[in-house]
Amino acid sequence: MTTTKTQGTGAATAASATAESTVVPSVVAVHGTTVAGTATGATGAGVTGAGLVPGRALRPRAKVLPEHARSHNRSLVLQTLYRSGELSRADIARETGLTRVTVSDLVAELIAEGLVVELGQRESARPGKPAVLLDINRTAHQIIGVDLSDHDRFRGAVMDLDGAILASAEVPLEGATGDAATAKVRRLVDDLVRLATAPVLGIGVGSPGVVDLAGTILTAPNLGWHGLALQTELQAATGLPVIVANDANAAVLAEHSYGGATGDLMLIRVGHGIGAGLIVAGALVYGSHFAAGEIGQVMVGTDLGLEATYSRDQVLEHWLSVPQLRNGIAEAQASGADVTPALREAGQRLGIALAPVVGALNLSEIVLSGPTDLLDGPLAEATIHTLRSRTMAENHADLALRMTTQGQDIVLRGAAVLVLSGRLGVS
Repeated sequence: MTTTKTQGTGAATAASATAESTVVPSVVAVHGTTVAGTATGATGAGVTGAGLVPGRALRPRAKVLPEHARSHNRSLVLQTLYRSGELSRADIARETGLTRVTVSDLVAELIAEGLVVELGQRESARPGKPAVLLDINRTAHQIIGVDLSDHDRFRGAVMDLDGAILASAEVPLEGATGDAATAKVRRLVDDLVRLATAPVLGIGVGSPGVVDLAGTILTAPNLGWHGLALQTELQAATGLPVIVANDANAAVLAEHSYGGATGDLMLIRVGHGIGAGLIVAGALVYGSHFAAGEIGQVMVGTDLGLEATYSRDQVLEHWLSVPQLRNGIAEAQASGADVTPALREAGQRLGIALAPVVGALNLSEIVLSGPTDLLDGPLAEATIHTLRSRTMAENHADLALRMTTQGQDIVLRGAAVLVLSGRLGVS
């Protein structure tokens, strides 16, 4: 195992409250009706244990019904401070629309729980007593993020509440699958807990495959996982709150929170396989079987004719996965040929796969995450050209396609957002 510390030393201190398992509603509005289910999440004293639920806005901005008001308004205050920082109680009341009495009551509660701190009085030339400035207590807790999406290693980091990496560690995969791969995850998490130098707010994990809302990995073929209750296992092993989600969903959360994304967003993760994370109307899209964004195994084009049945040789990963792209470039270079056609074809296939999605959801932004040397340039250019050729210009004239700003740590930082959203209701 390789570990790197960039700030502080010492053993981890567990969060003041031991994680508890709770069942929270999983609600999706469909044409005015409500379909309810359940999802298991982690809660603890001093935090909001709402977890991640379909249809839940990532950034609450308005008051809700009285029966839900206190929990929602706590998140509203925390979200306002998390994004703006250094605000007075009156500032918060103005920005949120809450009454000053409600804000003062909530702030007193959050200060008592160590989640909010008073910074001192605001400098002001106006007469009267200066207002006291508040902020999220950004040093009170740390977050552990784990990325299981690399084909040759598992990576993890200890981060502050702003997603900055304080220490990191990794474990080589060495071809491990099944129970052997799970043991490597536990080993990595144990090491990261030891690296933490403040109470751990929670552990976020981004995993390949299909992951349900209880953090069970329904299937991750490359790792030999089927029905693995990883969230439950890690929670029991560490005594800390844990949230496990699909790696592409974690990545799109990172782009949404730290990358300056605005409006509806689709992020395409290109690696050993292909996956996508979708944020529509301010909420993650999971799908009826938690497999939204699994576009890598979709057939693209009609090379085999309109009546052809499913073939792995015709799915998007056949052209776009990193191993396929690297192999195609190596073959072209070995024969002295130009590598651009291979990259352009991969981009065209991606555009073909995305055009119906862009048309159906009227997306405004698509972000690519993966090796920049492969994705940026001819491949991205071919993708956006194909998209614009296959969708109505008046509906998608402002469609933007760009590379992520988060680099190789996008899943780790997204894992931090999983914890922030699940535990504090902020992102």
